[in-house]
Amino acid sequence: MQVLGNVRIASIDKGTGQVALSEPSVVVTEGAMIAWVGSAADMPGEYRDAERRDGGGRVVTPGLIDCHTHVVFGGNRAREFEMRLEGASYEDIARAGGGILSSVRDTRAASEDALLAQALPRVDALLAEGVTTLEIKSGYGLEVEAELKMLRVARRIGQARPVSVRTTWLAAHALPPEHARDRAAYLRDVVIAGMDRAHAEGLVDAVDGFCEGIAFSPAEMAQVFDHAATLGLPVKLHAEQLSDLGGAALAARHGALSADHLEYLGDDGIAAMAASGTVAVLLPGAFYTLRETKLPPVAALRRAGVPIALATDCNPGTSPMTSLLLAMNMGATLFRMTPSECLAGVTLHAARALGLDDRGAIMPGLRADLAVWDIDHPAELAYRIGFNPLHARIVGGKFV
Repeated sequence: MQVLGNVRIASIDKGTGQVALSEPSVVVTEGAMIAWVGSAADMPGEYRDAERRDGGGRVVTPGLIDCHTHVVFGGNRAREFEMRLEGASYEDIARAGGGILSSVRDTRAASEDALLAQALPRVDALLAEGVTTLEIKSGYGLEVEAELKMLRVARRIGQARPVSVRTTWLAAHALPPEHARDRAAYLRDVVIAGMDRAHAEGLVDAVDGFCEGIAFSPAEMAQVFDHAATLGLPVKLHAEQLSDLGGAALAARHGALSADHLEYLGDDGIAAMAASGTVAVLLPGAFYTLRETKLPPVAALRRAGVPIALATDCNPGTSPMTSLLLAMNMGATLFRMTPSECLAGVTLHAARALGLDDRGAIMPGLRADLAVWDIDHPAELAYRIGFNPLHARIVGGKFV
């Protein structure tokens, strides 16, 4: 049992997402959980002899949650960054064999140990900014063994570092060249058969896909989601990034945890997400890197009461970003989200986007995943650029 005293707690209203900052307070942790929160004067006597730490008046938020990453991959795509600056579009690069397929070649060629060694510095950068829960997708293998290899590395990250890792099966990310003439075989033999393998080996927590003209159709993704349901796996979807194919509505009909990107999301998709409780995960890093001009409909999502999360989308091509604090700043400056919405988007709503109801807020009975900051107000986390005010991370009740 530990008492973290003299801290100001950033509490997030579950209904409005607004953030309030407490007067100096106490957080009591017992094991991995929060046991009590309140003023020092009101602290029950049973906690008065517990080990104490003085927070020095610092601000405490829930531990940050990066709910959409592709942090395990081989190689890099710096040359494609140059190509985009020279005028090539995302679709041009993909159809020329670059994009995702470039990362596929490097990922297939790398060993598990090599992929882990490449991923850990990216993970460490995220943890250094207060991340305590991290989602990691497959999707750069596009063959069963390579996809499983990625998820094994993701699980190893959770063992090698003090962070909770959630894994996502994303074999429906792109069509590899060897299946270019037989999409049905790829869905059957890799996406669905591989999902069965990943589930049997305990490697997968959710299932995702890329629903877009250069990837998979809504009808194809429906097949994937139907199979995920037979395994009891929740689903999510890359949707409406480059066009409106109705992917978000499809995801909502399948009770998806989240629909992600959403720049081209229309009113029908918003209504479907609001009805199903599907979280909108916005990814400003990809918007910025691709120099997009079509903004996601933040105001309409807000009016409809759709929970909005933010994530880095850390990946080698369209969002080579390992800063969730920068994603918060981009959410505010590019998407016009409020600082409170940005903080809720990387805590409370990010937890919901992963189907985790045991974290994302500072309340008794939730996990003691906390971030302690050298700031005066939580708005500073979205306001500053290139500055990391983290003082300490607490993961499962342990200072790290």
